[in-house]
Amino acid sequence: MKEKGELRGLVLDLRNNPGGLLDQAVKVADTFIDSGLIVYTDGRIEAQKYKYTAHRNGTYGGFPIVILVNAGSASASEIVAGALQDHARAVVLGTQTFGKGSVQTILPLEDGSALRLTTARYFTPKGRSIQAKGIEPDIVVRDGREPREGHPGAIREKDIRHHLKGEGEEETGESPGGETPPADGKRMKKEEPEKGKSGMQPAAPALEGKKGEEKDIQLERAVDLLKGWEIFKSRFLDKAKAS
Repeated sequence: MKEKGELRGLVLDLRNNPGGLLDQAVKVADTFIDSGLIVYTDGRIEAQKYKYTAHRNGTYGGFPIVILVNAGSASASEIVAGALQDHARAVVLGTQTFGKGSVQTILPLEDGSALRLTTARYFTPKGRSIQAKGIEPDIVVRDGREPREGHPGAIREKDIRHHLKGEGEEETGESPGGETPPADGKRMKKEEPEKGKSGMQPAAPALEGKKGEEKDIQLERAVDLLKGWEIFKSRFLDKAKAS
């Protein structure tokens, strides 16, 4: 990094990242946050209540971060995105995440099997529950491949039958997004394709970049955002400091 100069911006791509170990998510967030809460858990008993905090040593700062997320971003990746978002350390861009915000404890049984029991929920530093709601991006940018209205689309935690209810679901039976999942747990059926004179379904517009490659709209928007910040900083903020 010393040979190539300072890091001027970072895109952290957490799209379709289903998560991993909690301690690794905490370490990733701690890399960019110098103090305060990263995530905490809250359960019915004190033994299930934990707080994970950031440390100043080893923190990387001084540059903007854009985090890319989508419906495939779940669990540990949601913890990272939520922590950096709450600390105003990063701009979250993309679409709403999956909403896996529950903690499972494995209880061994005498016959050698085990019981996985949900014992707590994850909360962001500002007390936002991740369960069945996920992380809402600061800037909503779709990837250009979203299905038409009526198509099943991406499945999130709130769409799964018998999922652990999130905040706002217990009393109304509705998901945080205002949608009520069907009783049988199935998504809406695909709409019938619109047929033209030829009887064929109209083709979706191709998203092509150079040499026929598919464009990554979200990534391009993230890079543009970082470039825009660099220009704004050099032309306005630095000038204001000088005066």
